[in-house]
Amino acid sequence: MNKNVLVEENIVLNLPSEGKYEAIERAGRLLVANGYVNENYIQGMREREDEVSTFMGNGVAIPHGMNEYKKQILNSGIVILQYPNGVDFGDGNTAYMVIGIAGVGDEHMAILSQIALTIQYEENVEKLKEAKTPQAIMEIIKEEGEM
Repeated sequence: MNKNVLVEENIVLNLPSEGKYEAIERAGRLLVANGYVNENYIQGMREREDEVSTFMGNGVAIPHGMNEYKKQILNSGIVILQYPNGVDFGDGNTAYMVIGIAGVGDEHMAILSQIALTIQYEENVEKLKEAKTPQAIMEIIKEEGEM
């Protein structure tokens, strides 16, 4: 997998709470700004959320585009948004970490699998939630495997 999938510039800490669509839009804009996707991918992220919640449990949401928007992906990448007070994803689900992803080809599933390995443990999510630097976030994710 490309070593530029997760870099410090892709991590934003201590964001104030906002609505889930605003958080998804923020993640999408960061993917666009860092050269991973075209602007249209953000619409695919919204549509995915309309179809099925991207809240994965343990305080983490992983918004990503629907399959028909894959052609909008330029490079595989991950952006991580930390919300200490959370984002309401509905049905009593609060995301403290919003992880936007875009994967070229089969890398989409590899990226999801990598993140799932990290967030399956509540203690890892708690560490992500309390991390004070982008480097700390990257180390927690890389502890569970190579990204």
